[in-house]
Amino acid sequence: MRIVVDAMGGDYAPWAIVKGSIEAAKADPSGKRIVLVGREEKIREELDKFGGSGLQNIEVVHASEVVEMEESPLSGLRKKKNASIAVGADLVKAGKADALVSAGNTGAVVMATKLKWRFLAGISRPGIATYIPTPWGLSVLIDAGANLDCKPIHLLHFAVMGDIFTRCTMGKERPRIGLLSVGTEAIKGNERMREGHGLIARSKLNFVGNIEGKHVFSHKLDVIVTDGFVGNVVLKLTESISGAVMRMLKDEIVKNWYRRVGALILRPALMSVKRKGDYSEYGGAPLLGVNGICIICHGGSSAKAIRNAIGVAYNFGNSRVNERIEMAIKEL
Repeated sequence: MRIVVDAMGGDYAPWAIVKGSIEAAKADPSGKRIVLVGREEKIREELDKFGGSGLQNIEVVHASEVVEMEESPLSGLRKKKNASIAVGADLVKAGKADALVSAGNTGAVVMATKLKWRFLAGISRPGIATYIPTPWGLSVLIDAGANLDCKPIHLLHFAVMGDIFTRCTMGKERPRIGLLSVGTEAIKGNERMREGHGLIARSKLNFVGNIEGKHVFSHKLDVIVTDGFVGNVVLKLTESISGAVMRMLKDEIVKNWYRRVGALILRPALMSVKRKGDYSEYGGAPLLGVNGICIICHGGSSAKAIRNAIGVAYNFGNSRVNERIEMAIKEL
């Protein structure tokens, strides 16, 4: 499997991207071939630094431009035809690679794949599916930011895609699906949410109904469906709360010696909780609905996050998620 990695995307590019790619290549030299796309001179400098120059399953494709984080996705792609995101998407479109992984400008990644790859049969809007850690394990939130506004039918498609994704990658036999709204009653929410509720309720999905924000971490849910505006707010808020709780714990622990002793005893448990809230553990979020495999990573991705994102892309391809989504939409 050939996986394109945008070497210039992210706050710590290219060193973190290249280092994570080297780690992934060394972990599975026969199963993955990694194609690093970006400014060749800089990429090769990092390959030399981290001991990846001699690896046979890493290659470099030159792309002279970068769509910066603050740039408009559409205008950035129009002006920079040789941007790393565009070149990476073209490689997949041409059949020279099987997947794209990027921690760059999310809007540009979504735009490039939408324009160059188009959508799976029956899908009119893609959705970012990201993991949300809960006391009962992982839930999948979709959409986490690909569509700031959408129609009721798109909410149904998000539910179907989330259902298939959790079945294929998490082994859930009948995922429990909730629609994020302002009340649990079917009549609550705006018109889009009410109509979306009706569409999902009439499907064969295991739909538990509307959920409120407080239920995200208090109910056993496998898939949480919402539009990209709300979903992105929930995702960023979740990341912020996780970091804030750990900081508050640290501030309280250092206040006296017996709290420090207690913290040493509890350290394994505290580190386990910290790992569950660390996005780098989960790598990246698949963009479901496009006609290809695209994994979108956090802008602040570390080498560990990139390594795990490459693993997500690999598992996604082996699970035949896209084929099963098309079958499910056709049946629907």
